[in-house]
Amino acid sequence: MKKIIIIDGGPRKTFNTASMLTMKHIALSLCLSLSFFCSCHSNATKSDITEDLALKGVSNYCHSAYDWSIAENNPSIMNVTMGEASETEYQVIFRSYTGALVYFYVDKKSGTTRMVECVPNLGIENEAGTIELSDYLENTDAKNLPTQNN
Repeated sequence: MKKIIIIDGGPRKTFNTASMLTMKHIALSLCLSLSFFCSCHSNATKSDITEDLALKGVSNYCHSAYDWSIAENNPSIMNVTMGEASETEYQVIFRSYTGALVYFYVDKKSGTTRMVECVPNLGIENEAGTIELSDYLENTDAKNLPTQNN
């Protein structure tokens, strides 16, 4: 076995190559373990989207994307309500004064929100793009909210 002498300004240290290799493996294993633990820990503490957050984010989006002035005198003609929830997503429904509906499907883990526009009286249903719910939770000033992705 080869011996390695390390001189670092302090007392001389002599190690054989086998022990150096073992220390490298231990150090690498420790780094990988810590990296894995930290990434798992951050995912575990990252909160999922709650029903309240889904409703708030979609409502913020709707107030920035649609003209609500028509509903000032009659607020019941336009609204945002919770629909059904599955294991993976929430459904939030926007009702326009025209009777058209936009269904928002909010992913509970990521917040990515798929939109489907529907005009029930005409039997029309179209995919309308996606938004990131977090964009509409961080900033509630309607003038500064981002627009949808297609």
